[in-house]
Amino acid sequence: MKATEQTIQQIGRFIKKVAQKLQANEDTILFTDIHIHVSQESGEMLAFDDDEQEITRCVVEQWIDNKDEDFYDSVAAQLRKQLHAEHELIDNLGITKPYSFVLENDDNENVAELYLADDDTVIIGGDLMEGLDQDLDQFFDHLMEE
Repeated sequence: MKATEQTIQQIGRFIKKVAQKLQANEDTILFTDIHIHVSQESGEMLAFDDDEQEITRCVVEQWIDNKDEDFYDSVAAQLRKQLHAEHELIDNLGITKPYSFVLENDDNENVAELYLADDDTVIIGGDLMEGLDQDLDQFFDHLMEE
């Protein structure tokens, strides 16, 4: 599913609302995860803190009644792209580091790690070890040839 311009704008506003509510100030907020729930039926996207207190919400019209099998993979990719685009804003939240943005489904199950920040280290989701087996096999084969 390719994101429409409206979807990209809605995700951007959503991220800015989260950042606005979690601005850095004298009192650092003591939680480590921002849970983003996305509903495939209603198109609703909500952000919660560790205590399940709602931070913000919006409805992404493109996602309403979306029946794509790869819905959450597509949403995760879209969110990662926007989080990366807004990294200067979200890297300076008033949250105790390390913190992460996590995508969850309607059943509150973790679907994807979207963004992890820890002082100078920032990891933008996906499988961090993807392709490691192939790389190790190639390395081993290269060693055996010598």
